[in-house]
Amino acid sequence: MPGQAAQIWQNWQDSWDRQQEWYLPDREERFRVMLDAVEAVAGPEPRVLDLACGTGSITDRLLKRFPGAVSTGVDLDPALLTIARGYFEGDRRVEFVVADLRTPDWTARLPYDSYDCVLTATALHWLQPEPLQELYGQIAGVLRDGGVFMNADHMPDPSTPRLNELAKEQDRVRREREKAAGVLDWEEWWATAKADPVLAEPTAERYAIYGAHADGEVQTEAWHAAALRSAGFGEARSVWRSVTDAVVLGLK
Repeated sequence: MPGQAAQIWQNWQDSWDRQQEWYLPDREERFRVMLDAVEAVAGPEPRVLDLACGTGSITDRLLKRFPGAVSTGVDLDPALLTIARGYFEGDRRVEFVVADLRTPDWTARLPYDSYDCVLTATALHWLQPEPLQELYGQIAGVLRDGGVFMNADHMPDPSTPRLNELAKEQDRVRREREKAAGVLDWEEWWATAKADPVLAEPTAERYAIYGAHADGEVQTEAWHAAALRSAGFGEARSVWRSVTDAVVLGLK
């Protein structure tokens, strides 16, 4: 039944969010900061590119806050895209595109020539520095003048090693407490997906593409800001940060 199907996809979306929040307890705060900037740049009806969209977590929050927005989600992961398509079934404001961001022609698959905003979270650390620099240039190419790009990701600050260690220990204690309460980690979540009759095949395809995890690198927020400026953004800076993570914004 339609209602049952919607609830199944809602459950998977919720499960993904809980798993991500186990790693990122301030995840919603960074999303809020990103959407505040979207509203400042593009108003209440933005055209948004949700890059490496996964299950569509950013798009979900975008449309709940801005019902007049439209979103294009781009990803290569067949399992996460299966959840995204199921969750947003029938919503004409959302389109999904299968594309590898490491290829030079991925932008040709997009349904629009330009976007007001490009958003991504906890994904681009999967890329090595050179392809990430190239990707930043491609992103600049699909943004309108005055448009904004935001990347929320792991961006350590090596200038505060003692604070970093304290935060690491605090996070370890929190994770142990939440794990005891039943929260799934990355490996456990994917094991659950692999055992699901609907997600088993796309999950197997996903592991054929990525393996257990991609071999990328994390960079500092200063690196990201400099890379964005060299890619053609007029302004680039951090607009939010925790001890371990940051949101870096590039304004074209």
